[in-house]
Amino acid sequence: MQMNFWKSSSGSWSRWPEHGPSKKPERGIIVTHIKWPLLAVCIALSACGQDPEIQTAADTAGPVQRPRFEISGDEVFDAGSIPAYAGSHDEIYAHIDRNLEQHLANLQRWVRQPSISAQNNGITEMAGMLRDDLLAIGFAEAELVPTEGHPGIFAYYDAGAENTLIVYMMYDVQPVNPEDWLVPPFAGELVEHDLGTVLMARGATNQKGPERALLNALESIISVTGSLPVNLIVLAEGEEELGSPHFPQIIEKYKDRLMAADGVLFPFNSQNRAGDMRMILGVKGIIYMELEARGGAHGGPVNHEVHGSLKANIDSPVWRLVQALASMTTPDGNTILIDGYYDKVQPPPAEDMPLINGMLASTDEKKAMRALGIERWIDGETMREAQMDYLYNPTLNINGIWAGYTGEGTKTILPHMATAKVDSRLPPGLDPDEMMALIRTHLDKHGFTDITIRQMSGYPASQTSLDSELVQVAISVFNKYGAPPSVEPRVGGSAPFYVFTDILQLPMVFTGIGHGNGAHGPNEIMVIYPKEGSKIAGLARMEKGYVDILHALAGQ
Repeated sequence: MQMNFWKSSSGSWSRWPEHGPSKKPERGIIVTHIKWPLLAVCIALSACGQDPEIQTAADTAGPVQRPRFEISGDEVFDAGSIPAYAGSHDEIYAHIDRNLEQHLANLQRWVRQPSISAQNNGITEMAGMLRDDLLAIGFAEAELVPTEGHPGIFAYYDAGAENTLIVYMMYDVQPVNPEDWLVPPFAGELVEHDLGTVLMARGATNQKGPERALLNALESIISVTGSLPVNLIVLAEGEEELGSPHFPQIIEKYKDRLMAADGVLFPFNSQNRAGDMRMILGVKGIIYMELEARGGAHGGPVNHEVHGSLKANIDSPVWRLVQALASMTTPDGNTILIDGYYDKVQPPPAEDMPLINGMLASTDEKKAMRALGIERWIDGETMREAQMDYLYNPTLNINGIWAGYTGEGTKTILPHMATAKVDSRLPPGLDPDEMMALIRTHLDKHGFTDITIRQMSGYPASQTSLDSELVQVAISVFNKYGAPPSVEPRVGGSAPFYVFTDILQLPMVFTGIGHGNGAHGPNEIMVIYPKEGSKIAGLARMEKGYVDILHALAGQ
C-alpha cells in the first residue's frame, strides 16, 4: 500500500469530543444555526482585479495532489459466509400479518404530521407524537428532552434482559416544494408505482417509515410475549437535517446510562430497487458554513446596493467572495489548496480492503454514471480511483451562492453583500474544529480577513468494525431472508453517529430490510406491497426482519 500526497505544516488543535459544539469559535467565526437552500454553482478561478499583495495558494504552495491510495490484494468479503440466523418467531410474524392494516395506518399518521426542522414546522407536535407512541407501546420512561434547539426524546424499556440496545431516531424531515410532488407531500397517500404499492410522502423513507416499522415490530413482540428480548433505549432528535447541533446535549444528559448499552441500531431501508442489500459501517464527518463578503472600510458599498456604473470607482463584494472561494481550490475545484487540509488524511485500514474490493466488484460503472447523470469522474479518474476519493478524501463543495439581482430582465447594480454556503465532508482523522481553523487561516493569509465565516454545523466521522457482534448479527438476519448484503466501510454522506462510536465507544449499524427512495427530493416513497416477483421486502417482511434482529442479538 502506498500513499503519496502533498504535505505541509499545520498547528495543533483540540479534539472535537472534548469540546463539541460549545467550543469558543476561532477569531472571525460566528456560530449560528439557520436554514439554507441548495443551489448548484460553478466558479472559475480568476486573478483579475486582485490586490497585488494577495496571492492564491497555487501561487505560493507549488503543485498540490490529493492523497492517492494503492491497494494490493484481491480478497472480497463474502457476507454470505456468515451463518444465517436460524430463529423463527411464528406467533409474532402472524400478529404482524393480522395487524398490518393498523401498522400501515401508524406510518401514515407519522408522515401526515409535518416536522420540518429548518422551518420549525410541526416539530413540537411530532416530538409529542413519538413520546406518546413509546408510552403506548409499553415504555415506562419516555420524556421530552429540552435542548438549546428542538427537543429530543429519551425512552427506556426494561425487559430485565442481559443485553441493551440503543435505537437512534430522527423525527425531523426536509422542506418540500409541493408543486413538484405527484401527491400532497404530507397526505400520506398510497400510490401505484413500478415497484408496487408505495407510501408517497415526505419522511416515507427518511426516516419515519422504517422507524415506525420498527415500533410496529415492538408492539407485536410485546403483544405476543409480554416483553422484549432486549432492554431498549430510544434516543431521538429533531435536528438531524440541521446537522444535529444540539444532539450532544442529549447524549451528555444520559451518558452514564447509554454507555451500559451493547450497541446502536438506526432503522434504515437498505435494499436497492433490485432488492439487493447494502450495509454501511460508517459515515464521513462534516462542516457546513456560510461565507459572506460585505462592503466596508476595505471597500465596497456598506448598507445597500448602488448603480452598476459605479464599479469604475467602488469595490465589489461579489467579486471579493468569488476570489476568496476560488483561492481555496485548483481552478477545476477538485483539489483543495488550503494549507494542511490533507495532512491528517488516513490510508484505508487492512480491514477495509476486502470491503472495497467487494464494492467495486458489484458496481456497474456505466449504470452508476447514468444514475448520476455524468459522463466522467473528476480528473478523468478510473472507477477505482473515484471510489477511493469518495471514501477516504475530504471535499470542499459550494452548495449555493447568491448576491444582488437575479430576477427577470435587467437591473444594473453593484451589490453590497454576497453569500455562499459551503460544506466539507471529513473522513476519519480530520477534526471539524481543526479544519475550520485552517479555512480561517487560509483566508487571512491570502488577504481575505474581511470574509465572515458562520459555522452552521460540524462533527467528525464515525466508524464501526466489521467484526463487532451487532454487525455480525445483522448480517446473519439478512442471510436468513436470502439477502446477503454488500458491506461498505462508509458512505460519503454525514450523520452525527460519532456520539455513539467515539463518545460512547459503541458499535452502530444503520440498516434494515426494505426499500425507499427520493429522500430530500420530491415524490419520496417507501415500498409497502412490492410487485409480484420482487425481492424487495414489503412492510410486513420489514417488521419481521426487525423482530429477528432483536431476538438474534439476545441469542434467541
